[in-house]
Amino acid sequence: MAPIAPEWLIVRASRLIDGTDAPSIDRPTVVVRRGVVDAIYAGSAPRGNWPADAPELDLTGHTLLPGLIDAHVHLVLPGDGTPFEDSVREPDGVLLATAIRNAQIALRAGITTLRDCGGMRDTTLELRRAQRLGYAVIPRLRLCRCPLTITGGHCWYFGGEADGPEEMRRVVRGLVKAGVDYIKIMGSGGGTLGTYASRPSYTIEELSAAVEEAHRLDRRVGIHCTCAQATRNAIAAGADHIEHAMFLADEEGHQRFEADVADAVAQRDAAVTSTLCVGHFLVEALSAREGTPDARSAVERWRRMNDSNVDNARRMRQAGVRYVAGTDAGWRFTPFDGLVTELELLRRTGATAAEAIVAATSAAAAAMGIAGEVGALRAGLQADLIAVAGDPLADLAVLRHPAMVMLGGAVVARNGHPV
Repeated sequence: MAPIAPEWLIVRASRLIDGTDAPSIDRPTVVVRRGVVDAIYAGSAPRGNWPADAPELDLTGHTLLPGLIDAHVHLVLPGDGTPFEDSVREPDGVLLATAIRNAQIALRAGITTLRDCGGMRDTTLELRRAQRLGYAVIPRLRLCRCPLTITGGHCWYFGGEADGPEEMRRVVRGLVKAGVDYIKIMGSGGGTLGTYASRPSYTIEELSAAVEEAHRLDRRVGIHCTCAQATRNAIAAGADHIEHAMFLADEEGHQRFEADVADAVAQRDAAVTSTLCVGHFLVEALSAREGTPDARSAVERWRRMNDSNVDNARRMRQAGVRYVAGTDAGWRFTPFDGLVTELELLRRTGATAAEAIVAATSAAAAAMGIAGEVGALRAGLQADLIAVAGDPLADLAVLRHPAMVMLGGAVVARNGHPV
């Protein structure tokens, strides 16, 4: 059963980073009431309106931050290298159990909001139903159910095949009816067998029909793009969010940066989810098998692609593109507690530690349309917060070991263990 937040809770610490570009606060006192941040004080807090016997949480020596947000995960996938085509053969009950386990791993790692970018049929919607009934203590969920993809396209197994403008509109309407928070579209191929990551899949006309219908129904649209033309098409269609924004020029992993694409994304002010750590974790896993020629070749290919991804993201950022942090957890060898690695890779693109943290907090919340609920430590927002020993502005690695995780005013994990 989900922990119940106390009526009042007073949290004291040595430092507070609010998830925006504001300076950190020394010796903060955070007042939580009914699961919402009521007030934040710096230094010696004045006697507030809370009861004298309100419980207090003393986190001296720790830094408070908003709960982290992973803007790109696949909860039904195991993240252990199991081929995608094998994972999706599991019955929905197994996939749902996998999703619960993965979400719990993320929560213990300090990730209090997950944006799922595609699962099998209704499994993620059923997961949220279980969460609302109190059967699963997991992060807040933003769901698309399954992505729209061309017949036989990337992730077609999930059940979202759609072709032609009118069918795109119909499928969007059906997803909204099912209760999705946003619409996801596969604008190019990807890691699914028989698809081409270096080629766009949908036409601008098809994408425009889906985006127009989604916007009419007050849903944002994220489009998976692994080649330049797919990103051009997505921006031309009015996408709100670009997943990956890679520049693959062939199926061997070679990339070619195209400045006009970066400029178009920046002018549209579409958010880009980074997902740089997919290759990092893949190389890490494959390096243990480097004894075979095939493994050595795969490691070299992915190392080259990783370097290109980081360089392209650096050039995109220089063009003014807005990045948010997402891992693609579940895909290939990407774990659900790997978000800090993603932030460290964002540092390699030129982001400061503070900018990397913003990418996983307030910027991610804004891109998802939930900035009025989560993503910052501010009065009126949900009391989703974490505490870490030390200063993450000096060393992002301290984020790997949250001493405390709070969700909606209730402490749900301490030192990596559920409460």
